[in-house]
Amino acid sequence: MNDRTNAEYAGNGEHPGQGDAGPCGPGCGGGSCGGSRDTAGGTGTAGTAHGSGAETGGARGAEAGAAASGGTACCGDATPDPGPAGGAPGHRPAPPAPGPGAGLGIFDKNLLDRCISCGFCLPACPTYALTGEETSSPRGRITLMRALETGQLPPDDPTLAEESSFCLGCRACETVCPAGVEYGSLLEQWRDHQWSGRNRPWIARILMLIMSRPALLRLQGLVRRHARGGPGAKPDRVAAEPTTAPTRPDTPSGPSLPDGAPDGQAAPDRPVSLMLGCVERGLYPKVSRAVRELRPEVAVPAAQGCCGALHAHNGDSSAGAELARTLGEQLPGTIVTTAGGCAAHLAHHLGRDRVRELSEYLDEARYAPAGEVTVDGRRARAALQDSCHLRNGLGVTRPPRELIAAVADYVELPGAGQCCGAAGTYAMLRPDDSKAVLDPKLDDIERLDVDYVVTVNPGCLRQVQQGLKRRRSRARAIHLAEFLALAAESAPAGGTSGEGKG
Repeated sequence: MNDRTNAEYAGNGEHPGQGDAGPCGPGCGGGSCGGSRDTAGGTGTAGTAHGSGAETGGARGAEAGAAASGGTACCGDATPDPGPAGGAPGHRPAPPAPGPGAGLGIFDKNLLDRCISCGFCLPACPTYALTGEETSSPRGRITLMRALETGQLPPDDPTLAEESSFCLGCRACETVCPAGVEYGSLLEQWRDHQWSGRNRPWIARILMLIMSRPALLRLQGLVRRHARGGPGAKPDRVAAEPTTAPTRPDTPSGPSLPDGAPDGQAAPDRPVSLMLGCVERGLYPKVSRAVRELRPEVAVPAAQGCCGALHAHNGDSSAGAELARTLGEQLPGTIVTTAGGCAAHLAHHLGRDRVRELSEYLDEARYAPAGEVTVDGRRARAALQDSCHLRNGLGVTRPPRELIAAVADYVELPGAGQCCGAAGTYAMLRPDDSKAVLDPKLDDIERLDVDYVVTVNPGCLRQVQQGLKRRRSRARAIHLAEFLALAAESAPAGGTSGEGKG
């Protein structure tokens, strides 16, 4: 089914967008061709405002519609579809796909042309779920990208600015796309253009300035005392004796849980270095110290800067690539990171075989967690919040779940694989939208009565922590490294860490 084209859906009355097929055939989907705030259809009722300074649909639809050649309604007198929950009724089209042309060179044409507008991405998109609007879906945004590339929409069109910012960049759409659209790369190219110079949000500019200065990052370590040194090394120096990366076990053990093993394999007999996350080393220094408790053989070189993920996601992908390459030179051998977003960015630029997220590394090392986490004398109930880029970008889902289940009663959150709303700088740039994305997850946490929500990314950790605090929840958010170290504290002497898994 995934290989069928729009024409085939039109022929049999199906469409993979929301609900049943509409009367228009291709691209309709019974309402998926436009929401109440259609930004390029030329018409629109007042839509739900999302984010600071969001505009209503009528005004934005009229302006963008005129720029995009009007956008002829595809549904005629069709009865409006109610749309997904939370979305207002409406059945108007997104801008028509522009014809072939040289383009402005903003986007990689091969990437942009790959989208077949099938609509499978719509149910996977968090912002589409919030609004029910086509322009706030991956398909709608790619249509806007095409309109920008061909000049059908001017670069300063407010719809372009709004939707390039409203997107979380979680890449959930990539996991369901039958055409293999690399939406994350397209979003980076869009923001490189849209957020250049003074158009970049000021919060992002300040953060990027700080993260580009290794001396400021190292200062955090002096104040917050993150892990440093390594076996055979002096403090703040690279380990003198190389440690080696493990090979992946042939037969993973543990409970039957969602799988997601990566294609790349860490090379054996290679030094192993722990990457210190920019945010993590300042806000959560205990995470890196916990890693050293679990795996003392891992070196923590002090001379390391930012990986560049922050820059790549905020309109400067060239700086992001350069920072990744520099970090690759600073950290010898296999790079282990406790941040899923950093792992995906580094793997893209340095190669999959050089980068391992912590749970992957422990899994390949046949690490056997010791002890257990208890609450009031009973085994704790613990859930996982996936890192979007670790799950959607690298396909890693099984290792963290198995590690948690080894020391606690694992509880799968219904939306564990959906974005928590942190999304790098998103929670700071669009706090209201960020909270709206997180709220259903907090509801699930309370309903399932879990004791711990384990994360594998510092941004997710902070997002869930703050949400639970607002709710005055008894549940505690914690990083996987700290959670495993907490369990190890209850283990008998000499059993605080182990190998021989399987």
